Amino acid sequence: MLGRPSVHDNPLIARLVEFGLERDDFVLFGSAPLLAHGLRQDIRDLDVVARGRAWRHVSSIGIPGVGVVSGDRVVQFWGGRIQFSSGWIAPTCDADELIDNADVVEGLRFASLSNVLAYKRALGRRKDLADIRKILAATGPPPHVPTSPEPDTGRPASTTA
Repeated sequence: MLGRPSVHDNPLIARLVEFGLERDDFVLFGSAPLLAHGLRQDIRDLDVVARGRAWRHVSSIGIPGVGVVSGDRVVQFWGGRIQFSSGWIAPTCDADELIDNADVVEGLRFASLSNVLAYKRALGRRKDLADIRKILAATGPPPHVPTSPEPDTGRPASTTA
């Protein structure tokens, strides 16, 4: 992490850490993983998926709300800049899988860049295009998958080069 500021220097992440939540019970999603991997210098808000005691704690003290995209129950802090949910927008993303398979950076769990890429592509928002380009530049484009099968010539495949 030489030359890169600590994720704990970010005021939103510093506030999150102050909650004292069990670190195996939440994952940072949205743009926070880009910050953790050095692909962004700053973030405007913090999206957190929580489970177990972490979710029970924040839901008992936070301001209840409704997710803009999903319509699911969320809990907000710090003027809505930190938002917790017990699941993620995409129904294919299970909260336990997101948390358990997260990248751990400086002791905090961040959603994998592949999950962030899939999420940002699925939403198709103009504001996410720069993040999508940064993730692809850092991870490389997905492997080429043919869009149509090779033509069938009716002849056996050649075994000579």
